[in-house]
Amino acid sequence: MKFSFSSKQFYCMSLPFRCMNIVTTVIKSRHSVRKFKTDKVDETVIRDAIECASLAPTARNIQPWLFGIIRNPVMLANIAELTENGKFIAESFVCFAVFGEKNEMFYLEDCCAATENLILALQAYGVASCWVAGDKKSYAEPVRNLLNVPEKYTLVSLVAAGNPAEITISKKKDERHIVFYEEFKID
Repeated sequence: MKFSFSSKQFYCMSLPFRCMNIVTTVIKSRHSVRKFKTDKVDETVIRDAIECASLAPTARNIQPWLFGIIRNPVMLANIAELTENGKFIAESFVCFAVFGEKNEMFYLEDCCAATENLILALQAYGVASCWVAGDKKSYAEPVRNLLNVPEKYTLVSLVAAGNPAEITISKKKDERHIVFYEEFKID
């Protein structure tokens, strides 16, 4: 299928959703994946994803984040064991740990924006991922200690990533159930 927008051409694959440009196509194609192949993720992809994470919006340009890149299988297994819902981290090729400076007012918002940028950058390369919550979780401090991260930081998220072995597509809510215009009204 070929679409023309001004002087630029855009080709749209046969996808189960409308796509208008490359950014929305990447966003709409992203799904949480918890089963990974053992294939390696290229170092260039990892570095680019981290760069994209570091370019996230940040209140007052504080950039309160610290990113960990964990590939050691023993360390991945240790992190997985500490989490409540992230046991699949042990099977991922890489896990990104996103920490925020806990004394900064908007560390959570900033680090969540960075996490989303990271996930979308991975998706743009065809690398699947799954966000595992970290903020205020009982395992946040044990993960911080395991990774030897300074005490001024707190865990915001873990992102398990790798080449997908299986993708399950969950149905999303219909727009009419999640959007209102001008003011909310009950029908």
